[in-house]
Amino acid sequence: MKIVNHADSANALSRTATARQQAKGAAPASETASRSASHVASAGVPVTLSENVRTAALGRSSAGFNAQNVTEVKNAIDQGTYRVNAEAVADKLLDNAAETLARASQQRSH
Repeated sequence: MKIVNHADSANALSRTATARQQAKGAAPASETASRSASHVASAGVPVTLSENVRTAALGRSSAGFNAQNVTEVKNAIDQGTYRVNAEAVADKLLDNAAETLARASQQRSH
């Protein structure tokens, strides 16, 4: 099965819908873009993103990206000198598991 990223198609559809709405003068552009981006058809299958997914996607940014750090890690891996801090990995895994369980518990209680 081939999995294709349709992000470009989704963005193009969103821009087209926004332009149409602006031409009509019906709804504010931000509201239209939000609705268009959350309901995009791909290969005839409608897809609607939940509020949680849209919020999570907005929270992602490249602000935490450090190109120099990436280069250093890549070079260390290539040279065979990269060391994994098993304790840090285990701590993060436990933190993420606890967070996931807490969210699941909150969702069940609502």
